[in-house]
Amino acid sequence: MPSLRDAMKLSPLFVLLLALLIAPVNAAELRVAKVEVRGEINQGTYLTLQHAYDFALRERFDVLFVVLDTPGGLLSSTQKIVKMFLNSEVPVVVFVPRGAMCASAGSIILLSSHIAVMADGTAVGAATPVSVGFASAEVENKTVNYIAGYVKDIARERGRNEGVAEKFVTQALTLTAKEALEQGIIDYIANTEGEAIEGLKGRSAEIDGKLVTFEFDTYRVIEVKKPLQASIYEIISSPQLAAILLLLGIYLLIFGLTSPGLVPETVGAICLILALAGLGVIGINHLGLLLIVLGVIFLFAELMTPTYGVLGAASVVSVVLGLLILFNEPLMPESFYDAFPKFVAGMGIGLGGIMTFMIIKIAQIRKKKSSVGEVVGEKGEVLEFSNGRGFARVRGEIWKVVSDEELEKGDEVEVIAREGLTLRVRKIGGGGTEKGDAEVAGEN
Repeated sequence: MPSLRDAMKLSPLFVLLLALLIAPVNAAELRVAKVEVRGEINQGTYLTLQHAYDFALRERFDVLFVVLDTPGGLLSSTQKIVKMFLNSEVPVVVFVPRGAMCASAGSIILLSSHIAVMADGTAVGAATPVSVGFASAEVENKTVNYIAGYVKDIARERGRNEGVAEKFVTQALTLTAKEALEQGIIDYIANTEGEAIEGLKGRSAEIDGKLVTFEFDTYRVIEVKKPLQASIYEIISSPQLAAILLLLGIYLLIFGLTSPGLVPETVGAICLILALAGLGVIGINHLGLLLIVLGVIFLFAELMTPTYGVLGAASVVSVVLGLLILFNEPLMPESFYDAFPKFVAGMGIGLGGIMTFMIIKIAQIRKKKSSVGEVVGEKGEVLEFSNGRGFARVRGEIWKVVSDEELEKGDEVEVIAREGLTLRVRKIGGGGTEKGDAEVAGEN
């Protein structure tokens, strides 16, 4: 029986196999999907985070890394974001970088993350709701108590300091990054994104009741771009702009109905729909559908009663916006979201070109039709005439003629007036007066 040394001599592959067995395993890589949230929290923010979360879940990323910089925002949108984070199947890390804000709604979002990180020089807190208008103290206290309980429950869910979280709302408490760490609000301090990701090593997050521990040697960050729908919604869901659009839409509709001119009604209808969407009355899918329907209505109105491009342009704008907002398919590849807006923009330009061509043609046809029958001043030839009535050919068309003058076949006449299909003519060189001229009923 051959010895091990003989086997090694007989099998050159043995050494290679042994080397592979004792070689270190390839370094584990942490795949990070990064998304930035800056400015007020609104429906557009929620759509941005929802898009990033869907991407991270679909592509099986290890972490959803949210860079947060916000002074606050809408409670309704904040609640949607918190609900998504609390039910997330991907660990969510929220990082507040240097120079950034994390107040009000931002504090609630930070509390709802699996891992909360802040940089030196930042602060968190001041989540007391602010009443608008002349609300009574009782109503305000109810609101404060509700939000305080809501924030306290979020902190309990994430194992953070419930009492301090509650004071964010009831006392407008604000903590520096160091104080937030000492009070159990955040997990650690990091001054750069790289430090924040490196700080995950050895830490754990609970996902669906299971503890996930971050063990990695290297990491790779993929930034998720903001979808176009989110950009549109961030603009229209601004409370100030939504209020302006609402008032503008109402007043333009009223003005248009009292003084019809098509332009006020058209702009007013679009403003009103955008305002309702910005205020949260209409969902994103309903907004897209309504804009497309409105675009179709504008198109038919343009074709039926040409406004020389006003309704046509409104139709193209409505349809393009509707398509951009309505399409939100999370299973498409990332490259599709870059190509689709360009495709829709190209289609909009094409529709605009077609509409321009149609409007020009319709205008030409209407102009041509309006000139048909305008025969005043035209000359014609009598075909037959008796007892004050007869027929004449005017500009290639045969018309019935009536005249107090005695006309004969072949006489040349001139049209001096028209009432409906009736013409008044006189014999050229015949000395007849306009009073004695006849009525003529036209016949093609």
